[in-house]
Formats: sequence, structure tokens, C-alpha cells
Amino acid sequence: METPKETELCFPLFLNSSCSKLKRPHAEVVFIYIVLSSISLLTATLNLLVIISISHFKQLHTPTNLLLLSLAVSDFSVGIIMCFQIILTNDCWFLGDLICTLYCTLEFVITSSSVGNMVLISVDRYVAICDPLHYHTKVTIRGVTNCTCLCWLCSVLYNSFIMRDNLKQPGKYNSCSGECVTVIDYIAGVFDLFLTFIGPVTVIIVLYLRVFVVAVSHARAMNPHVKTLMFQQSVAVHIKKSEIKAARTLGVVIVVFLTCLSPYYCSSLVGRNTLFGITSVPLETWLFYFNSCLNPVIYAFCYPWFLKSVKLIATFEILQPDSCNANIL
Repeated sequence: METPKETELCFPLFLNSSCSKLKRPHAEVVFIYIVLSSISLLTATLNLLVIISISHFKQLHTPTNLLLLSLAVSDFSVGIIMCFQIILTNDCWFLGDLICTLYCTLEFVITSSSVGNMVLISVDRYVAICDPLHYHTKVTIRGVTNCTCLCWLCSVLYNSFIMRDNLKQPGKYNSCSGECVTVIDYIAGVFDLFLTFIGPVTVIIVLYLRVFVVAVSHARAMNPHVKTLMFQQSVAVHIKKSEIKAARTLGVVIVVFLTCLSPYYCSSLVGRNTLFGITSVPLETWLFYFNSCLNPVIYAFCYPWFLKSVKLIATFEILQPDSCNANIL
């Protein structure tokens, strides 16, 4: 017969109102904190390198890289807010109801902006591959800047609206002291699921399927042993190899993103905390956070400019005059 796990209070001085927490072995607690803190630090550091690289070096000021910059800002923010999730690993929240509500709202804002950035990246690759002759006129730095700013603004306004009840009365749904709970209306939750997951994912998949078809046609047109239609050849001539390579790289980023994000949203369909986790925080949440750490790693393997810029940053050559004009491509 199993014996119940030993528990203790989050706030021992408030016997009647304090939440309870599981008492874990000291070695387990240390291990959890080290692993999660390392992921948080690595995520913030790697994405900060991406932000500095694209912001500083003028050669990287392209529409596609500006979208990567916006995504890196989202991922960097994830690395920062992971500190709050680490606090929750002991089942207790000590920072107050207002901070709890702001933290949850920020988490939703970052999630929505990340999805929005992925949609914009898909649109960028769609135009670059499927309409290469008009890419530079349709996709400009100014236009991408406006789109990314609009994406962040809409994310802030939208999530502030669906979290309005929690923001008006922080801690309204907490059942005891030391708990961090926010509740969204059921109808708003269903609408949010379609608006921030099902709809965007459908758009991303449709656009990238089209990109894949055109990329395959381009590859066949470049093969002298395969006869292709004249319009395939004319389109293929105007598609740069660099655009195809960027499409592959960003395709990997999108596939990894969807793989890590899907469990996070699927769990909301059947109830939160349905997947096994080593802490009180569900595993699908940590999987979503870990995706933010993977993106810069993908860049390191696929983009030579990222490694070159990291070297310049690490050796402080970035501080030299006119370093922004360095040739890193």
C-alpha cells in the first residue's frame, strides 16, 4: 500500500489559507533548478546574440532577418519569463497576485507574437519562392517592420482583452495563498484556440506546401537530364539558390516550432496538466519554452553569418569603429 507523500505549507504562518506543496528530496530539487535555470540562461543568451547580430551588422538588415529578429525577441522574452516558471517548480507562488497575472498575460502575449512571426516568415518565403520577380517590391524592410510592430501590438491588445477579468481583480480565482491561477472564459478560450493556433497553423502549412512544390519544380528545372515546361524554367532562373536555402532553414524552424507548440495547445482541448511533468509545471509548457532555445542552434548550423557574428561579439571586435559594416556574409 502506497504511503501519501509528505506535504508542507507555502506560508506556515497562515495555517488556514496557505496552499500546500509537496516535499521533494533535496537532490531532486537541486537537479530541477540546475537544469531549468541552465535552459533559461542558454535561451536568453543565444537569442540575445541573434538580436545583437541582426541589429548591429548592416549586411543583415534584410526583410527576412528582421522577421528572425522579431522571433528572437520573442524567444529572448521566453528565456526571461522562464525564471517565473522555475519559481513554480516548488508548487508555491511567492510574488503576489498582481505579478502572477502580469506574468500569465506576458506568457500569452509572447506565445501569440511567436505564432504571428511564424506566419509572417511563411508569407515571406512564399513570396520569395513563388513570386521571385516581385519579391523586392512586395517585401521591403519598411513593410516588414510595420508588420512585425503590428503583430506585437495586436498580440498585446488581444491578450489584454481576454485577460481583462484577471487584470481587473488579480488573484480572483486563487483558492489559497501561494497559488497562481488565471481563468479565461470558455468561449474566449475556444476562440483563442482557433485564432492563435488552428488558423495560423493552417496558413503556415498551406503556404509551405506551395513553397515545397515550387522548390521541387525549380530543382527539376536545374537538372539537365529532366525535361520541364518552359514556364518552370523561366521561374527557376529567377529563384536564387540562397532563397531556396533560406526556405529550407526556415522550414526546419517552423517544423520544430509546430512540434513543440502542438502539445501545448492540444492539452488545452482535454484539460491542463494532462501530460506527465517532472515538476508541477506541465511537460508541454517546458517543451514550448525549450523551442526558444533551439532556434538559435538551428541558425548556428544553417547560417554561417551567425557563427561569424558571434565570434566578433565574443572577441569584442564589435566595439571597434565601423564594425557594423563588417563583411560577415
